[in-house]
Amino acid sequence: MTQNSLLNVNNNELEIIEFLIDERLPDGGTYSGHYGINVAKVLEIIRLPSVTSVPSKHDASVLGTFNLRGKVLPILNLAAWLGKEMASEENNKVIVTEFSGVQAAFLVSSVTSIHRMTWDRIEPPNQYVQAYSRESITGVLRIQDRVLFVLDMEKILASLDSTLDMSQVEVDTTPVEGAGEFHLLVADDSSSLRHIIKSSLEKSGFQVTAVGSGREAWDYLTQLRNEAQSKQMELTDMVHLVISDIEMPEMDGHALTLKIRETPGMQQLPVILFSSLITEALHDKGVKVGADRQVSKPDLPGLSKIIRELIAEKLHK
Repeated sequence: MTQNSLLNVNNNELEIIEFLIDERLPDGGTYSGHYGINVAKVLEIIRLPSVTSVPSKHDASVLGTFNLRGKVLPILNLAAWLGKEMASEENNKVIVTEFSGVQAAFLVSSVTSIHRMTWDRIEPPNQYVQAYSRESITGVLRIQDRVLFVLDMEKILASLDSTLDMSQVEVDTTPVEGAGEFHLLVADDSSSLRHIIKSSLEKSGFQVTAVGSGREAWDYLTQLRNEAQSKQMELTDMVHLVISDIEMPEMDGHALTLKIRETPGMQQLPVILFSSLITEALHDKGVKVGADRQVSKPDLPGLSKIIRELIAEKLHK
């Protein structure tokens, strides 16, 4: 397959870069943890460059900044952020990323391989994994004899940059006339972000159901459609708008949107994609699968504005 096949609207696929963090244990031994990041977020992988320390830094995991072809980027020690001590600083690698409109770099022990798969291979983390990882894991991938944890890079970066922290963003929660008549479905694998979006929309008066994956959203819509048919109603009488992340375990937002567009009784349901991965190529894929609007995280005010516009355009006629 070519890289372009990942942009095929019929593919529920992704590529995961596997990397290691070699942790120094209290007894002097080492433990290698396996982690993953979506290739769509990675610009390049480089050796550890010369780093300039940052004065008055507030987080010990921030190593400083470095110059990458004329651009100054922050670099974060991922082991330190996770509360671990990296075993060695020799031959370490740096993963340079771009998402949420921000470029940043993450120090890891090594990068091992790239895995191509469908989203249904990615399992949502259970409550114990979330509790022990500071809720920094969005997915779990089993490969042969090992388990990879897919990290919530947005959460990690937002913990260091308040402009990316959506819990700190002021959102218009002015009550919307007649909002109580409208039921919105939110799908996002981040529990904190689901709560933020759900809370702000409910303050505006909307009914909101929030789920943790595209698969959960699809199962919920299918259940509602069957219920609507039994009552001789339309699905759009029971749910009026879907707001979906793109990166999610089991089924991503593109696949969810396409299934909605291809399913009789769902095709008129408006869909907004809200993601840190609204790149030019993925924006085109969003258009092809039939998304009505696409908003880049962390633009919650923009999302709120577009929700109100779609309600007015499509549902208040």
